[in-house]
Amino acid sequence: MEELIVLGTGNALCTKCYNTCFAIRKGERTLLVDAGGGNTILARLEQAGINAAHIHDIIVTHEHCDHILGMVWMVRKIATLMRGGKYDGDLTIYCHSGLVEIIRAMCGFTLQKKFTSLFDDRIRFRVIEDGDQAVAAGWPVTFFDILSTKARQFGFTLTLDSGSRLCCLGDEPYNPGCEKYVAGCSWLLSEAFCLYGQRDTFKPYEKHHSTVKEACELAQRLQARHLVLWHTEDHSYDRRQELYLAEGRSFYTGDLYVPYDLDVIPLAD
Repeated sequence: MEELIVLGTGNALCTKCYNTCFAIRKGERTLLVDAGGGNTILARLEQAGINAAHIHDIIVTHEHCDHILGMVWMVRKIATLMRGGKYDGDLTIYCHSGLVEIIRAMCGFTLQKKFTSLFDDRIRFRVIEDGDQAVAAGWPVTFFDILSTKARQFGFTLTLDSGSRLCCLGDEPYNPGCEKYVAGCSWLLSEAFCLYGQRDTFKPYEKHHSTVKEACELAQRLQARHLVLWHTEDHSYDRRQELYLAEGRSFYTGDLYVPYDLDVIPLAD
């Protein structure tokens, strides 16, 4: 059975937890999705027991700093393993065309040539468009443009070995234009910036985010059996799970998860 390894659960300015990023793992098969905003990604992988040498596929959803800056450290880490003969095969980075140049530039400005020389050789980019399909870490994946009004961003659906489908919505509210990709998913991964009752304090709508109430209403409407909420504020971090579950269960009757960093969720139906 696959596991969802939660590496970070916070928004861009969180200090009590890491930025939202995660891995899907079964045995040594490991798919990394985003890398957060810094080298804490390396600590999180170590703490989660994930060997970077087993990561051969990374999805980068969009250009915001809390999702992409950790890629500099992932490139350096994996390139170091490659150069030391401790990494078999190649690394594929899945992202839209605009991110290719951003990642190349960030790494070009901050890493030595001995690392960046592996681009297009053993570290390769797979440019994605709406509806593109691929096999990442052994799982069939379909990418979709979330139709963001800010930076261009992609979500994806992934078919688990059981045949169930997992859908990552990215870090913005669901757009009905994506329904053909999202409908029928068993697992829904959604941002929830704060409680509905905190909307005047944290102003999620101004930041193009949802509240727990709205994310749960969406999952109920889509009949998703499992819902994971993250990309949150951290002012209530110690009680976040308790508070978010209490609000969410008023609007959603499926299995609701509000994980903390380094939680592991079995992806069973």
